[in-house]
Amino acid sequence: MNKRPQIKLQLNQTDKILEVLGWVSVVGIWALTLTNYSILPEIIPIHFNGAGKADGFGNKTHIFVLPIISTLLFIGLTTLNKHPHMFNYPSQITKENAVHQYTNATRMMRVLKLVIVVLFGLIVFRKIQIVNGHADGLGTWFLPLTMGMIFIPMLYFLIKSLKPNDAEITP
Repeated sequence: MNKRPQIKLQLNQTDKILEVLGWVSVVGIWALTLTNYSILPEIIPIHFNGAGKADGFGNKTHIFVLPIISTLLFIGLTTLNKHPHMFNYPSQITKENAVHQYTNATRMMRVLKLVIVVLFGLIVFRKIQIVNGHADGLGTWFLPLTMGMIFIPMLYFLIKSLKPNDAEITP
């Protein structure tokens, strides 16, 4: 890892859009939480089973857990993304493939950062719907959606990393 090239990558339009969407999502989860906090009952659902049904309850201050965690993860992954030479890769990193591999890996991180914040935002949104009587759980669709939103991009970028770097990374 110490011998890997350290390159400062230039963000293209897709990368910039992903970053902006990510930051907007972080602000959005906080806006959703803060604007609804005062109308929440004292006890809210804080845990859900695999079927999406609430099976744990706690004080309404727990509504802040997901925005805090998603913000910390987003900032942490944003910081880590500035050092792609520290990532794990499925192939050897050389001077010839470093730009391709680093661009692919940092884009995957941007997509996953966005996915994390969006999924946490959906959970906060559904909690608010549940306590307002508009829903009775996350829904049976939530677990498969979560798995798909995380693993499909990871698989896509893994396959892309195994291909030769003969073409520029595209959106």
